[in-house]
Amino acid sequence: MILACQKITKAFGGDTILQDINFIINEGEKAALIGINGAGKTTLLKIITGEYEADSGEVVLQRGATMGYLSQVIDVTSRRTIYEEMLDAKKDIIEMEQKIHTLEQDISRLSGEKLENAMESYSLLTDRFEKSNGYAWKSEIVGVLKGLGFTEAEFDTPIHTLSGGQKTRVALSRILLTQPDIILLDEPTNHLDMDAIRWLETFLSNYRGAVLIVSHDRYFLDRVVSKVIEIEAGKSQTFLGSYSQYAEKKKAQRDAQMKLYLNQQQEIRHQEDVITKLRSFNREKSIRRAESREKMLNKMELVDKPVVLNSRMRISLEPEVISGNDVLTIENLSKSFENKPLFRNLNLSIHRGEVVGLLGANGTGKTTLLKIINRHLRPDSGKIHYGAKVSIGYYDQEQHVLNDENTIFDEISDAYPKLTNTRIRNVLAAFLFTGDRVFQKIGTLSGGEKGRVSLAKLMLSNANFLILDEPTNHLDIQSREILEDAINDYEGTVFYVSHDRYFINQTATRILDLSPDGIVNYKGNYTYYLEQKEAGNIEADSDSVLSPPAGSDETAASSAGNPSSGSSKEDWKRSREEAARQRKRANELKKTEAEISRLEEENETIKNEMNDPEIGSNVSRLMELSRQYEENEEALLELYEKWEELSEE
Repeated sequence: MILACQKITKAFGGDTILQDINFIINEGEKAALIGINGAGKTTLLKIITGEYEADSGEVVLQRGATMGYLSQVIDVTSRRTIYEEMLDAKKDIIEMEQKIHTLEQDISRLSGEKLENAMESYSLLTDRFEKSNGYAWKSEIVGVLKGLGFTEAEFDTPIHTLSGGQKTRVALSRILLTQPDIILLDEPTNHLDMDAIRWLETFLSNYRGAVLIVSHDRYFLDRVVSKVIEIEAGKSQTFLGSYSQYAEKKKAQRDAQMKLYLNQQQEIRHQEDVITKLRSFNREKSIRRAESREKMLNKMELVDKPVVLNSRMRISLEPEVISGNDVLTIENLSKSFENKPLFRNLNLSIHRGEVVGLLGANGTGKTTLLKIINRHLRPDSGKIHYGAKVSIGYYDQEQHVLNDENTIFDEISDAYPKLTNTRIRNVLAAFLFTGDRVFQKIGTLSGGEKGRVSLAKLMLSNANFLILDEPTNHLDIQSREILEDAINDYEGTVFYVSHDRYFINQTATRILDLSPDGIVNYKGNYTYYLEQKEAGNIEADSDSVLSPPAGSDETAASSAGNPSSGSSKEDWKRSREEAARQRKRANELKKTEAEISRLEEENETIKNEMNDPEIGSNVSRLMELSRQYEENEEALLELYEKWEELSEE
């Protein structure tokens, strides 16, 4: 055991954020800490590091163990260069090396007992130096910095001149180089491109120490962790295995509890109906039997309803009109900034119903391309053609489409003036903005909250061609899954940039890989793209993409084609169709649960109204309420059966 949290409780004001949190991290173990935004993950990390104090409970760190912590917010004003900061991280090793050099010089001029002592010290020190991998400290620094995306030309850059994302990468580099016994990482992939994320995955997987990671990057977690600690409703639960294994176990656990809950609710209703019927006979024997059943019903241990639905964002993407088959065609598009070309002679086409992911290293012009397509930037040359009846909905990762001076309510009202106040409030409630929160100013919102406002505007646009720039940024895992379901159910066309490989895997039907040499097409999801790219296969498609600059290596490669075998494509197609069926079933299950919850709440409201003395004298209203209650009960019985069928599938 390297770290243990025992009954950690923390409240802010009157709200209890964490309650009796318990888990253990063993030596060398890689674990994830997950939960929705606001669940208390960062708070718990700060309690572990001592920045916050728990109201009760205890954090136990192994005696003598060292800890490294990467916060989400890095405020570094150091005048050192990036490389000098890394030298400071290796200070102990460097000092050891200097002592070895000094001893080597002493040995060359000493004799007798002093020489023996020096030789003994030298032997002990070199042994320690070697075990600390001291001979490789320079290559370690270079390897970590390059792995996290810094070029050698940037090594001498003063840290205080860096952007926030670059400072975070410097802080992460330093932590990795100090090699503590346990590393705490809060959203470590936020400022990394895909190459850097893949490098970090490999580094952490092979790291000798323990790692505790807070991250919404499910693909990253799948590749690194073997334990998942979930915080839900203030309490913790530990699952062994990868993130995907956790998701399966959690779903099975939740479905089992929902089934128990629904079965019990059916049994309760059945018993209540029997009791009512027995009492209606108005005979001594039937009344005794009714009372006996009532006692049994009162002793029944109630099953808690799983935490679902009401805390979840709800998004439904529906195009108002269907576009033509050819949605977007780009011919010989070029763009440069300050005489530095981003891309040249770009050609691609996108067809109705496709979900196309655009990948590429940072700086290759992905966001620029989306802005050009959305008419926010002008290209240097080339043509863009939009298909018949194409209407665009745009999601901007920088949230420039939002007015910081507007309230959330006004932001929607200004964009869609024909909407009623009730409709606006209902839409905002679907994105978790209720009550007076709708009057909060956009400028005061967090990144995640701004993202939800942008998604609300996107949903209301009823566009048939969605252009999305990093749509999952700032969304928690639960919200990302909801967005994935919405895109998979969407009948329009989607073109997006994303670093979220799990999201890409779940949604993309085609991937475009953008580089300074051009753009390459892969007909499949992220896993397929990765397999084909590693195998050196490039798929040219006359209907879609591919036009690297003439004479480049990519041109020759694309001419050769070298596609994967037909059987491999068929396998992928079948697996994708099966995955689509599974997602559709899962989405239908969620909708059924939501409708059950809505009708149960509605009937609870009806019962309260029927018990109101003022309503008691209004016979027509009582009859209306009674009729509505019975209709809801009949609908609930059908929904229970439907839920059971979907669950069994």
